[in-house]
Amino acid sequence: MGSSVKGSGPVTTHVLNLGDGAPAARMALSLHRLDPCMAIWSLVTVGNTDEDGRCPGLITGEGFAPGMYKIRFETGQYWESLGQSSFYPYVEIVFSVSDADQSCHVPLLVSRHSYSTYRGS
Repeated sequence: MGSSVKGSGPVTTHVLNLGDGAPAARMALSLHRLDPCMAIWSLVTVGNTDEDGRCPGLITGEGFAPGMYKIRFETGQYWESLGQSSFYPYVEIVFSVSDADQSCHVPLLVSRHSYSTYRGS
């Protein structure tokens, strides 16, 4: 599957604020990889979504390998920055990669009291 943001790396995300019908700009997030031997998550990188709700450059092609990954979205902080409360302090999306040549697009749709995700293209 191709990345929705050309040249942005093998893992991409796009966060949309469904309550406001707009991109979720400036949401903090982090990418982690599961160490299969120790069964612990290792931090790969941290970032923030841009004005379009995207966070390019989460991982390079050279650093991308098969395994289990998760993206942690700091949704509580995001809603607080908008002067609103939220039921979910964060959202973690765990996904499995079997082929390092594939691109993974992980969208997140959020409102103050719900969230949804799917495998994007």
